Amino acid sequence: MHSSHCLLYLGMLIMAVVANKMLDDCLSGNHEYTMNVVLLEDNTYEWSRPFVQAAVHQAIEEDRLENIKHDLNFTLTANFNWFNTTLYNRQGCGSSSCEGVAILKRLHNNGEIGCVMLGPSCTYATFQLVDEEIGLSLSIPVISAGSFGLSCDYKPKLTRILPPARKVSNLLIHFINESLPFKDRWERVYVYMESSNLTEDCFWYLNALKAASANFATTINREMLSTVEELKKALAAKDRYSNIFITCGNPEDIASIKSEADGIHEDILFILLDIYNPEYYINTTSSNGMEDVLVITLPQRNYTYGSSSSYNDTINDYVAGYHDGALLFGKVLRERMLSQQRNKRSFEVPLSDNPFGNVSFNGMGGHYVLDEYGDRDVNFSIIYTSDVTGKYETLLLFDTSQNRTIVKDANPSLHWTGGRLPSALPENVEGLSVQTVLMIFLGVSVIVVTAIALIFYRQNRKERLLHKRWSHIDPHLIGPMDEKEVSLKIDDDKRKDSTYFSHRGRYDKKPVILKELKQTDGNFTEDQKIELNTLLRIDYYNLTKFYGTVKFEYGVFGVFELCQRGSLRYILNDRISYPDETFMDMEFKISVMYDIAKGMSYLHSSNIGVHGRLKSTNCVVDNRMVVKITDFGCHTILRPGRDVWTAPEHLRKDGVSQKGDVYSYAIIAHEIIMRRAPFYTQLCSNNIEKINRVQFPNRMGFFRPDLNFDCTSEKEVELQMLIKSSWDEDPERRPDFKRIESTLGKIFSNLHNQASETYMDNLIRRLQMYSRTLENLVEERTSLYKAERDRADRLNFMLLPEPVVRSLKETGRVQPELFEEVTIYFSDIVGFTTLCHYSTPMEVVDMLNDIYKNFDNILDHHDVYKVETIGDAYMVASGLPKRNGNRHAVDIAHMALDMLAFVGTFELLHLPGIPLWIRIGVHSGPCAAGVVGNKMPRYCLFGDTVNTASRMESTGLPLRIHVSQSTINILQRTGCKFEYEQRGETYLKGKGKEMTYWLTGVTGGKYNLPTPPTAENFQRLQQDLAEMIVSSQEKRGDRREGFKKTLSTKVHRRETNSSLQGDSQPEYFHLAVTDNPDTSL
Repeated sequence: MHSSHCLLYLGMLIMAVVANKMLDDCLSGNHEYTMNVVLLEDNTYEWSRPFVQAAVHQAIEEDRLENIKHDLNFTLTANFNWFNTTLYNRQGCGSSSCEGVAILKRLHNNGEIGCVMLGPSCTYATFQLVDEEIGLSLSIPVISAGSFGLSCDYKPKLTRILPPARKVSNLLIHFINESLPFKDRWERVYVYMESSNLTEDCFWYLNALKAASANFATTINREMLSTVEELKKALAAKDRYSNIFITCGNPEDIASIKSEADGIHEDILFILLDIYNPEYYINTTSSNGMEDVLVITLPQRNYTYGSSSSYNDTINDYVAGYHDGALLFGKVLRERMLSQQRNKRSFEVPLSDNPFGNVSFNGMGGHYVLDEYGDRDVNFSIIYTSDVTGKYETLLLFDTSQNRTIVKDANPSLHWTGGRLPSALPENVEGLSVQTVLMIFLGVSVIVVTAIALIFYRQNRKERLLHKRWSHIDPHLIGPMDEKEVSLKIDDDKRKDSTYFSHRGRYDKKPVILKELKQTDGNFTEDQKIELNTLLRIDYYNLTKFYGTVKFEYGVFGVFELCQRGSLRYILNDRISYPDETFMDMEFKISVMYDIAKGMSYLHSSNIGVHGRLKSTNCVVDNRMVVKITDFGCHTILRPGRDVWTAPEHLRKDGVSQKGDVYSYAIIAHEIIMRRAPFYTQLCSNNIEKINRVQFPNRMGFFRPDLNFDCTSEKEVELQMLIKSSWDEDPERRPDFKRIESTLGKIFSNLHNQASETYMDNLIRRLQMYSRTLENLVEERTSLYKAERDRADRLNFMLLPEPVVRSLKETGRVQPELFEEVTIYFSDIVGFTTLCHYSTPMEVVDMLNDIYKNFDNILDHHDVYKVETIGDAYMVASGLPKRNGNRHAVDIAHMALDMLAFVGTFELLHLPGIPLWIRIGVHSGPCAAGVVGNKMPRYCLFGDTVNTASRMESTGLPLRIHVSQSTINILQRTGCKFEYEQRGETYLKGKGKEMTYWLTGVTGGKYNLPTPPTAENFQRLQQDLAEMIVSSQEKRGDRREGFKKTLSTKVHRRETNSSLQGDSQPEYFHLAVTDNPDTSL
């Protein structure tokens, strides 16, 4: 079954491609495009060839003039072919099934197939041409003014200018099932189809309602009537199946039915399908017997029915259809040619497109809209006879493109009782007497009332018992919030308060917040249990749901519904996410006040009766921007509020009341309107002072928040007067919440001004403003996120190599890797321990920071990777993690020379005059590398090459670059001419004696390298460095008190001639001089 459907769909796609390709082939031909018009020759049918031929020629001339306007040089031609059925036993469409096929075969054999076929109108003939299974393989698009049958639906080669039976069937299905101000839904209908004398259109329209497998029969309960006798019997029966009779014809057919019937019941309604009769718009006076008939017809045409044109032929919908079919073909060709001229390439049509699908144009038959299958969509008119004027009037329209009903007359003057269309079910359909129905109703009512009373009694008894019982929620049922939930907004106050996260969770898959009940240990009294049970039953849209209590080791908590946008106070403070101009406008503020008023109105009418702690911080907002009230009830557990929202009578005497809640509501409303701090006034900013002045008013009057009536509109003044009356000093003069709710509703209606803007317009406007604000907010947050992401990436790239970072982000791990050849650099500071001994920790940090920042800047100019620094040791590698051929040795050599040149010019800030000497060691060889650890992962190097490079540094001399034989070999393979000196064989721990070299520069390069000291002077550096540092500090005059306490031993000045005397320097500062021992690589 599945494969057959796939093959059928594939066949439809192939046919669509062939049909489209045929039109494209026409474009590549000559400038005359032939339409083969295939019609009946009989003059008895409205679509016969004599009626149509002149209309097609007129359409060709109109299309030619339109082409001239667009500078197109092509002309349509028509080739007329016809067949006569007057000699057949079954004339007309009943015998035309093979005639169209024969004509098309003849045209094909003669090479006159053309670009498109106009006609035939008969469903039988058209079906033979377009059906995928039994149709012809001659794939030429067909435009038909007819071919109404369901068998011609969804054919990619077929375009139907007149609405097919499928459209009429859909209209009736929706109209029958729809409830309107003047109509109830109809449960069942009759369909009368007397097939002996039906027109082509009526036959196929009624056949679509009759077919058992069609959509109408499977959706609507219908009974078919096939003969006049069956119709007369149904009309006369008191227990008839339905009051609704559907048929097809004209007013004369209705009159004939009524003349043969024995009488028509006043509740009977006829639905007449008279699609192609424009007389209802021309002669609007209703015919006799049409008062109980609804007529379904096409909208008004662009021609006068029956008029004589210049070619002296009668115009009807079929003639207009073929005229407009020619216009359609010309329009599609013209659009394709213009598209080719614009795009300079052939026009490609999608596989699923009908060549004439999704096209709209104007023609003689009115405005045409073709759906994706090439079938016409139309606004059908349903016409009735006015009971007042006696004229035809339009009751409603039905848009087949959207299957939508458009009511044109909401209060029609209908013929039936009550001015409404009758019910589908006849009165007393079961044949029961009124007395019997009444007795049955009374008996059932007594049984139902007794059962309800019994249920209520048992329920109340059960509730009374449950009121005195209470059990905590199992703590294991409170789960954590879903960690996968991501919020685009991170609030600073929430980040600071860890309890905000710890007191949220999920209960029964719903987000909840846990509020600690500090005044109880969980062993509730009987009154508290009754109050909690009452609270548990509260379930209202503007009140947060209470789910129960849960007891943990560290306290007892109430479990309440979580509104994730936070409190109203937070929303009012956040002017970035909720700006006044686009979001928190006056209408929204009134709706917020209305939500609170509705919640409080319900709360005051419930068993709880009063809130007692109402304020803007316990008015919370959910994700749908609905305001809900929380923290209500629990008067035996929670204490009444005492703050700026508390009514003055309750400040003077503890307690709660409904009028006190009204006062609190007024303070909240003032916050909403002014969008200021609670109880805002310029006279006072201290809350304690505000409470005191409200509690003890002075002679100047009662103390209230600032409420300025200047520069406010008349509607806003009304709102402010409501607030002012709600915080009146006299509780009895304050309105209740029912009155507040009603007043806000009137203010909102006046503010909305329905005369200029509908509710839907207002809703769309607000959604558009919110969408723009949200887009700007998302764009801003996205840019911030990208900037933070880039910043984090840059920081990561400073800590780890870029490929390693990307691998860690994508997979969470890094595969260790073996590198065949890399060059590793080590350096350390000579005398670093002594320097540290005579420096404070901060001076050591500053010294290393100055040195290494400059080293890091040098690294940026070379293809190297800084591995790590440990104390004064500095380690760099090249050739990993990114391989660079032989460049690794060259880059390390250049970098080492740059660093040595920098050291020669560097001066210690805290020890001026003390030189900075470093030792550098370089070695090349294989190495393994990988990331070690999960916490603070490091990219580490392993192998003998690392150890050897370290040995090269430790066996070197100050201000010298000690290079191994392997590195020299690599440098010799490159084109760079480095200069070096042979040091000789050097003992390396673990390696034995190795030939090593001093790297001294580059031929032609200008490196300002410091001259290294002699080996003998270097030995004395360890002995005299401390004395030099002390001398330097004495010259600065900044020796700190107690400085000698930092020395591990007393420093004695040497009394020998080699000791420091005056400004003379020790001998190891005398530079070594050589007789140009350099060797050029």
